[in-house]
Amino acid sequence: MRWLVLTIFVIALGVFSARAQDLAAGPSNQAEQKTDQNSPAQNTDMRDANMTNVDMPGMDMVAGGPDWMPSPHVSSGTGWQPAATPGHMWMMSEGAWELMAHGVVFVDYNQQGGPRGEGKAESVNWLMTMEQHRLGRGSILFREMFSAESLTSPHPGFPELFQTGETYHGQPLVDHQHPHNVFSELALYYLRPITDPTKGGVQWEFYGAAAGEPALGPVAYAHRLSASELPMAPLSHHLQDSTHISFGVITTGLVLSRFKIEGSVFNGHEPDEKRYTIQLAPLDSWSTRLSVAPSRNWTAQYSYGRLEHPEALEPGSQRRQTASVEYVRPFAGGSWATSAVWGRVHKVFDDHNLNGYLLESTMNFKLRNYAFTRMELVDKDELFPDNPLLPSFRIGAYTFGGTRDLIQSRLWQAAVGGDITFYSKPETLDPVYGNNPVSFQVFIRVRPSLSDHEH
Repeated sequence: MRWLVLTIFVIALGVFSARAQDLAAGPSNQAEQKTDQNSPAQNTDMRDANMTNVDMPGMDMVAGGPDWMPSPHVSSGTGWQPAATPGHMWMMSEGAWELMAHGVVFVDYNQQGGPRGEGKAESVNWLMTMEQHRLGRGSILFREMFSAESLTSPHPGFPELFQTGETYHGQPLVDHQHPHNVFSELALYYLRPITDPTKGGVQWEFYGAAAGEPALGPVAYAHRLSASELPMAPLSHHLQDSTHISFGVITTGLVLSRFKIEGSVFNGHEPDEKRYTIQLAPLDSWSTRLSVAPSRNWTAQYSYGRLEHPEALEPGSQRRQTASVEYVRPFAGGSWATSAVWGRVHKVFDDHNLNGYLLESTMNFKLRNYAFTRMELVDKDELFPDNPLLPSFRIGAYTFGGTRDLIQSRLWQAAVGGDITFYSKPETLDPVYGNNPVSFQVFIRVRPSLSDHEH
C-alpha cells in the first residue's frame, strides 16, 4: 500500500509537470523571437522569465467578478486568502476544462533541541490538483490534495518540540507532528451568482467533500503564503486549523458584497493513524464563519464550531473559536505576506480553555530571497499524557529563517534554506525539556514557479 501511495504521488506530479512544460514551451519560444535581449523592459522585470506564461481565460470562478474577490485556487476549503496572493501553480486547458496544480516538497534535516529532542531526515510534501468548468451561470471546481508524508516522515511523525495532537500505535503523540493523510482533500466547490457580482451582488457557495475542510478557522497553514517557507506545522495548529482534513464535509454560504457568511456540518473526528484511508463517519459537528475582504490585500475571519469527540483518546467535545487577519502586498521583485491568528478550544468534559496566538510573516525580495518568521504563544495540556491532572503550560516558540532560490525556471523553483527556533516555558519544565532548548532545520524546497495569471 505504501509503495502504491508513493507511485500515485510521483505519477501525478510528473503528468502535470510534463503537460505544463509542453504548454509553456510555445509562448516562451515566441516571446524569445520577439524580444530584444538587450531591451530595457527585459532587464527591468526579470520575473517574467520565472513564470509559467500559460494564458488561462476565464480562470475566475465567475467571469467578470470583482478584483477584490479571493481565489479558491490558492486557499484551502472555502477559506479566503487575499486576492493579491501570488500563486506558485501550473495551469493548462483541455477543451472547456481549466486544469491547475500546485504543491511543495521540502527535504530537510530536522534537529529538535533539549532532552526530549531528536534529529531526523524527513520530507514534508503535498500536491493539489484542480479541474474547473462552467456549470450553468456559475463554475464548478474539483479539488484533490495528496501527500506522501506517511512514507517520508520518520515514525512516529515529524519531531517537533512541544507539539501534541492525534495518536500513533494507540498512544498520544507528544513532541511530534503527525503526517498529512494521503487523501487530504477530495472535494467539489460551486460558486453561482444570484445577482451581478460586479455591482456588489450576491453569490451562492456550495462545498462538499469526502475529505475536506469545514468553515472553521483561517486558511490552513500549509496553504498560507505567510507560512510558505516554513516546513514545520505551528504548535497552535490543533487550536486553529486542524479541521483542514475532515472526512465528510458539507458547506453552504452567501457572498454579500465583500462579506461571506457560511455554515458547515462535518465529521468532527480527527483522522486516525491509518493515513492512507478515508474514514467516513456521521456529520456530527457544525461550524459557522464570517469572512470579509475589504480590499485585494486584506482578508479577515471569525468562526465558531462544536466538534464532537475530535480526539481519539480524550472524552468529551470541544467548542472552538478562531479569528484571523491576513495581509498580502506584492511589489517589484517580490511580495510580503503576514497572518495573525487566534484560536481557543473549550474542552467540555473538564470545562477549561486552551488559547493559541500566532504571528507569521514571509517576505520575498529581489526575486530569489526569502526571510520568514513565526512567533507563537500556545497553551498545552497534553505534554504529559500519563499524568492528566497536571495543568496546562503556556509555551512560546519563536522561529526565524531564510531561503534562497538557486533555480528559477519557467516551471520550477528550487531553494535551500534553514531556520532556528527558540522557546519560552515555565521553569517547572526545565528538568524535562532543558533550560534553553534550541531547534533548527536545514532544507531543500521545490515547487512550481510563480504563475503570471491574475486569479
